Amino acid sequence: MTLSTSPYAPAKPERIRGLEMPWNRALGSSSTELTRVLAPGRPQEFTAECVEVIPEVGDMKTFVFRRTDGAPLSFRAGQYLNIAFPVDGPDAEPVDRSYSISSPPTRPWTFSISVKRDPEGQVSRWAHDHLVPGMLLEMLGPVGAFHLPDSDRRARYLLLAAGSGITPLMSMIRTIHDLPGRVDVVLLYHAAQAGTFTFAQELEQLAAADSRIKVFWSLGDRNVPDTWAWLAGRPSTQMLNEVAPDANGRQVYACGPAGYLEAVQRLVRDVGVDDTSFNMEYFTGDRQTLLEYDEEIAYASQIAADGPATDAADLYGPTSTFETDLGAADVDQLETEPDAAPAVSVDPSDFATVGTGSLTLSFVRSKLNVRIDPDEAILGVAQRNGVRISANCQEGMCGSCKSLKLSGEVEMNHQGGIRAREIAAGKFLPCCSTAKTDLLIDA
Repeated sequence: MTLSTSPYAPAKPERIRGLEMPWNRALGSSSTELTRVLAPGRPQEFTAECVEVIPEVGDMKTFVFRRTDGAPLSFRAGQYLNIAFPVDGPDAEPVDRSYSISSPPTRPWTFSISVKRDPEGQVSRWAHDHLVPGMLLEMLGPVGAFHLPDSDRRARYLLLAAGSGITPLMSMIRTIHDLPGRVDVVLLYHAAQAGTFTFAQELEQLAAADSRIKVFWSLGDRNVPDTWAWLAGRPSTQMLNEVAPDANGRQVYACGPAGYLEAVQRLVRDVGVDDTSFNMEYFTGDRQTLLEYDEEIAYASQIAADGPATDAADLYGPTSTFETDLGAADVDQLETEPDAAPAVSVDPSDFATVGTGSLTLSFVRSKLNVRIDPDEAILGVAQRNGVRISANCQEGMCGSCKSLKLSGEVEMNHQGGIRAREIAAGKFLPCCSTAKTDLLIDA
């Protein structure tokens, strides 16, 4: 049989208005069982097995996983996972890194992250060289307020990506393609060189098959080949107006390096996009982000620390009564009884003392007492007084400031940078913690 090659253009499909995620009506349902199974955004600690590794262009690899408890992973398109990588061997402390989920939540039985190899990156190099099918990793998630809405009657989006910033936006595009509804999506994808656009072939196929999706490609000022027929140069208002002249009527999602995000944030304001319509994947908490992360991680910590173990078949099967919290199925695969903080014999009265607050932070290795007020973030006070604590995001996400609390109590409002078992073992994040009592800290 020979297929016709005539230039026949089929009529556009008729669709319902707007975009609605498959779980949205379950969230409003009185069925507790259905809601708990399908509700995304409730982070859990779980173990996942790598089942496939896919080389991508642009020095990127996609790693496909499935949960070892057999449960689906419920998440919103754009969210990320915090993953423990055993870069120094199985017996050493793992290194935590956060990676956006690049697969769509509409296909929840497997999920993927896409990692660009960084020559200086400890984890990305290890993943590219050592992460293979069959390997198990501990994960926390999903986490993140950067995601598509559960329901959107207008559903008009402008997606801005640079380099590996395409990964959460790819999850969004795949999700939109999988779902019905009248949606209008414009992707403007920037890369340094032609031939380094990750997912280029799939994006071209999606744009050709789905009239709701339009893709525009852009190169920087350098390395523009003579045959290049798309956009070139730094992002500008002229470029935005060319690809989306109605940008001020769209929700904008941007992901990429910090300098890129700062530039496009200024540009979208210049073309009339309100701050409430601009969303960026950037490790600082703004607007609703902190509130959403606090709620998600508080829930995750509760079920990881307190939830009884439950067989996955009982939890997700048709006879489930949901007498335990969602996510408890994988608790038995984690360290359910972590070691407590080690007993120490230190006399802080021998340390030098600075500051004038009502509470005292005693830093053992620095041999320093720092007076602090209860409403002050511990990290800032420590660093101002010469205590060496590494820090990156300073919002409780990345976990780089993780420290061991030998005694005392803190109030911690983190956003995914620490696991429940680590908290139980006495660790905390100084960047998002305040002191409730005097503290003895191993720093």
